Amino acid sequence: MTHDWLTLLRRSTDRFAAVIDGADPAARISWCPEWSLHDLVDHLGGVHQWAAHAVVDGNPEFEAEPVPPGSDLAAWYRRHASDLVDVLAAIPPEAPAWTLDKNDRTAGFWRRRQVHETVMHTWDAEEALGAVSPIDPALAWDGVLEVVEVMYPRQVRLGRIAPLPMAVLLAPTDVDADVLLGTGRGAQVVRDRAEVLLRLLWHRAPTADLDPRTAELLAGPVTP
Repeated sequence: MTHDWLTLLRRSTDRFAAVIDGADPAARISWCPEWSLHDLVDHLGGVHQWAAHAVVDGNPEFEAEPVPPGSDLAAWYRRHASDLVDVLAAIPPEAPAWTLDKNDRTAGFWRRRQVHETVMHTWDAEEALGAVSPIDPALAWDGVLEVVEVMYPRQVRLGRIAPLPMAVLLAPTDVDADVLLGTGRGAQVVRDRAEVLLRLLWHRAPTADLDPRTAELLAGPVTP
């Protein structure tokens, strides 16, 4: 399935802003317990700034502007999200840019990456505030593929995780597809909705019901 990443980015950033508008900045982020909602907004807005810099300046060397004390979180976030969308809309997706993927050094990489970043952190915010909305299965599955094809290989390449000794077959129940995470001998199988598979990879879903070997394989930092 082909996604209109720029449209999705506008929608997903607008949604995140709407979720945090007027919310308690001290609300705790369950799956990132060291973070409050304020920290989450600061992180996502900072990532947007960093991504825009990576496109415009072509390198990752950047220090983001933090949320100033006492700021309106939604207004601050909207400003930086809008700046990112403007940058990505003004530059052709095939234009060269620094990225996280050694096989894709184009500005278009960031359209997709920032959609998935925003969708996951919108889930974080909604979960913290007690009103979680489902993630579209096709979009969630693309997020799984991004982890398999980009994030996990990068984690291995940077030495943040050893290659998995056994592959994990991710098989969504709501999308007609499957994919192997890792290339180790044999494979453990995980079947669930695409959203749940995505959240498992990003350590945002319980592993108690998984086979213990599978839970062990996914316990490491397969994502940043």
